Amino acid sequence: MLDELHEECGIFAIYGSPDAAVNTALGLHALQHRGQEAAGIVSMSGENYSVHFADGLVADNFTAADVVKKLEGNSAIGHVRYSTAGKKTARNFQPIYAELSLGFLALAHNGNLTNAVKLRKNLINRGAIFHSTMDTEVIIHLIALSQKATLQEKIIDAAAQIEGAFSLVIIHKDGIIALRDPYGVRPLSLGRLGDTYVVASESCAFDIIGAKFERDIAHGELISITSEGIKSCQPFDKKPSKFCIFEYVYFSRPDSLIEGKNVYEMRKNIGIELAHEIKIDADVVVPIPDSGVPAAIGYAMQSGIPFELGIIRNHYVGRTFIEPTDKIRHFGVKLKHNANISVIKGKRVILVDDSIVRGTTSKKIVQMIRDAGAKEVHMLIASPPTISPCFYGVDTPDKKDLIASHMSCDEIKNMIGVDYLGYISINGLYRAITNSKRNDENPQYCDACFSDQYPIRLTDKIGEATPLFDTIK
Repeated sequence: MLDELHEECGIFAIYGSPDAAVNTALGLHALQHRGQEAAGIVSMSGENYSVHFADGLVADNFTAADVVKKLEGNSAIGHVRYSTAGKKTARNFQPIYAELSLGFLALAHNGNLTNAVKLRKNLINRGAIFHSTMDTEVIIHLIALSQKATLQEKIIDAAAQIEGAFSLVIIHKDGIIALRDPYGVRPLSLGRLGDTYVVASESCAFDIIGAKFERDIAHGELISITSEGIKSCQPFDKKPSKFCIFEYVYFSRPDSLIEGKNVYEMRKNIGIELAHEIKIDADVVVPIPDSGVPAAIGYAMQSGIPFELGIIRNHYVGRTFIEPTDKIRHFGVKLKHNANISVIKGKRVILVDDSIVRGTTSKKIVQMIRDAGAKEVHMLIASPPTISPCFYGVDTPDKKDLIASHMSCDEIKNMIGVDYLGYISINGLYRAITNSKRNDENPQYCDACFSDQYPIRLTDKIGEATPLFDTIK
């Protein structure tokens, strides 16, 4: 019941490096924001492989001794996880690996398959034995059972049967394969470190190891990296681009370059657009850290209202406090945030946040600001109202638990206790990112969480007959 949207997963792969496992651990550390529940690395040298998994954060579990001692080889793939499909159990750690007819293979997946339940039932009926509850394991079985001749052909055959969002990295005895779904819902990038190729969910993972960002892996593109170099192909029918627009709002790290755009600049643009759309007479603009900071900077720049860090975040709240005991439960939001009274007291405050999910955290933050002596409290949201869950790799509450799905803006305003509540419009969000309004007939991005329009069939949710942009009720 946490009042936030959880990142999906982060993936990393490297080929041709004597420090493959160390670089993978560093890359995963840079992608930690995409999943803090568990991490895993599989490394290979020829047909020999090593595996290491752990609960929790990368830095706590992948020390130099662990990486050097257990994970040998010149190629590796890694994964940081927050579970979106599959229970929180060691059986669901990634990368998932298996011995197939063509040898050892391990796979890491960012996204969510929307026909995994149907495929899983069919595979079980064919005799497949599942070890986990992850949708990712479906892909392994489809590869194993494919009648195609080569590993690459088997992977393409398997990918042609799955629906939903998927960015994949696969390690095998000859190298690395990376694959992105034809709609390009989840990010995937290619980098280079000398003669070494690197693949990662975000470009920030290249920066930490000194690699150079080369380009985004194209929608529907398969890249094979071996001792012979890098090869690319487009094995699927072309689909309209449906990159997740919320990557720009919240999920991606601000210093990443995603789909040719700097995330930090996009978030500042959103704040600037908010200032064009909503004008408030106030004394100070205060971000709700950390995700509200760039939009608040943009709003302050455009409006001329001073930007201040009126809320200080405690970055050292660990897992202990996710479910606090009864004795400390009353501390509430103060475990993570505290008001900076010197810049709040007596002021008309504009709070800027990325989204409102259930509204419970927003209510506590507003009360904290009032308790700090604010004269007025206004809240601006750097995304449209979140009215629908994501089925493409983000852990969101059920529709009934999304406050904006059943309450008006005024009702939410009264519930969280602000003097004014405003959201950026969906066209404003598109203008901030694309300099043009949304194409309602064929939106440039996946924005289902704001529009209730799903671009990829939700077979497991409402049946195979789901047409393009059908809605979830």
